[in-house]
Amino acid sequence: MTAAPRWLDEAERNTWLSWVFASRLLWEELERDLQRDAHMPYGYYEILVMLSESPGRARRMSDLAVATQSSRSRLSHAVARLEQSGWVRREGVQGDRRGAVAVLTDEGFAALAAAAPGHVESVRTHLFDLLSPEQLAALDGINTTLLEHLEPLAGSRGDLRPELLADARTRTT
Repeated sequence: MTAAPRWLDEAERNTWLSWVFASRLLWEELERDLQRDAHMPYGYYEILVMLSESPGRARRMSDLAVATQSSRSRLSHAVARLEQSGWVRREGVQGDRRGAVAVLTDEGFAALAAAAPGHVESVRTHLFDLLSPEQLAALDGINTTLLEHLEPLAGSRGDLRPELLADARTRTT
């Protein structure tokens, strides 16, 4: 016998829907600002940030895919576009014919350095400046609770390896 669904009450439903719409609208605004000001989508920005903070500004493609929660083919397509811009180059991995490393070029680092101040201002404008210190503390607590629940699930599926998960959480703004 299947248990009865645990339907959301009206307050829970309102909270759920407001969170869904607010998070979607926030990401749309951040994406719009980054596109307008830096002419790049957030996904490209995220890749550049991760490469900029990696030793030698280089990272194995498979690790980069996991850290950005992208499929390998999606990441490969994004890196190809970044290569066309001259912001990233691919290099082979010595001793591994199938392995590849994405390397941030000086031009890519300059593009990231130019984009970062506007992106951080957008994050401040559309999130941090709107919330009181108490609300920010509550949001941090909520995020921590959600991550403590969701990270092990992603890790158990192999979606995220623990060391890459910790790295991804600390490196993208």
